[in-house]
Amino acid sequence: MQKLNSTTHRKRTYTERIIQFGEGNFLRAFVDWIVQGMNDRAAFDGSVVIVQPIAQGMVGKLNEQDCMYHVNLQGLIDGQAVNSLTLIDSVSRAMNPYDNFDEYLRLAEVPTIRFVISNTTEAGIAFDDTCKLHDRPASSYPGKLVQLLWHRFCTFGGDPSKGLIIMPCELIFLNGHHLRECIDRYVELWRDDFGTRYEAFRQWVATCCHVCATLVDRIVPGFPRREIAEIQERLGYEDNMVVQGEAFHLWVIETAPGLPIEQLEREFPATKAGLNVVFTHNEAPYHERKVTLLNGPHTVLAPVAFLSGINIVRDACKHPVVGRFVDRVMNHELMSTLNLPEAELRQFAADVMERFLNPFVDHQVTSIMLNSFPKFQTRDLPGLKTYLERRGELPKGIVLGLAAITTYYRGGTRSDGVAISPNDDQRILDLLTALWQTGDMRKIAEGVLGADNLIWHEHGNLNDIPGLTDMLTSMLEKIQRQGMLATVEELLEE
Repeated sequence: MQKLNSTTHRKRTYTERIIQFGEGNFLRAFVDWIVQGMNDRAAFDGSVVIVQPIAQGMVGKLNEQDCMYHVNLQGLIDGQAVNSLTLIDSVSRAMNPYDNFDEYLRLAEVPTIRFVISNTTEAGIAFDDTCKLHDRPASSYPGKLVQLLWHRFCTFGGDPSKGLIIMPCELIFLNGHHLRECIDRYVELWRDDFGTRYEAFRQWVATCCHVCATLVDRIVPGFPRREIAEIQERLGYEDNMVVQGEAFHLWVIETAPGLPIEQLEREFPATKAGLNVVFTHNEAPYHERKVTLLNGPHTVLAPVAFLSGINIVRDACKHPVVGRFVDRVMNHELMSTLNLPEAELRQFAADVMERFLNPFVDHQVTSIMLNSFPKFQTRDLPGLKTYLERRGELPKGIVLGLAAITTYYRGGTRSDGVAISPNDDQRILDLLTALWQTGDMRKIAEGVLGADNLIWHEHGNLNDIPGLTDMLTSMLEKIQRQGMLATVEELLEE
């Protein structure tokens, strides 16, 4: 079988427009796939230059294939199963600045470069005051970026049209705001190195370089080890850089000050290509939507499903009882706490349900149970409070989810003999062990809700929420008396 490269498969040539910090699975299956779509369907004519953000990485393997590879998307779209393979040839080259720093700096001299995109992990957007302008390269990602910006400023004499649009994809809320802060700190840290051009450079960075906050959403399992032989047989090539992802994708891009949305949409024509990319002035509602309608239901369905004898998320959503419970929590309780247009919320919820039902992924509910109490605190508790404020009553499905988490943390075994193994901060595990040893459901409820310093933090003592202690106590008692599935069924019949 032939190896995939530009001698065995024609590679198209595009104009270099994007610098991408990161060569990992997510960026290749998300950003580079989106760029491919813009090239194919919106005449973007843009290629990506990949920069390896740390000394060790995969650019060598990418270059062996002349930066060509396939994205294998699996999942449901409008109820139809998708298992597609897309050739990505929109990456022009990949480099390691630790091996050739001069080649990296020369990227700043490419006049057509307009965008910088990154995913350097959550720890990547950080300020390190030990970095120097003349390091080859600076150790931090923001430091490397400012080195590039300085060289571009000098190369083009501060030409306003040569500023860059910077779109980080790190999984940090308001990632662009954090990156902008780091950039500004490096500009100040290195002001003596910039000499008499410091103020002009600072102004150019502030007014001509736009840093957007973004929200990215696509599950990317990575290299398909189990299916690679079958995939390569389908392709007819030996592609060792195949990356697998779910069919769903969403990229919310919050424009930066001084960058009109219309201009951003025109320069980065993702919507014209029919891609699920949203340009907005405020990313926060979309972040809240994802946390509330995807992560929120996940957090409560997992313990309810597991204690009902169900192990896979897809099976939980298809179950005649637990599936209705998931629908109640998502579409009737949590959705009503959000402030986006209802049509948008319902479409997003439908997309989430298709993701939960993905026939290609056996998503174990136990994998969601890690750190369940902190997850509930960030993903479900705000919705519980907002629902109570708006409706004047507690959302029973969400409270039942909290009762299920509390019960799961008792440990022991399920009715079929499967071990229950909670995994969380040891202090939380010790608290729950001590509470369950009392055998008193009210003491357990009061103890969990009262753990404000350990679990709930700024939310305070949850025993102060009217009716919550009584409802949680009642649900714990029912679960102990009649089991989880019967408790869920009774709730749904009310």
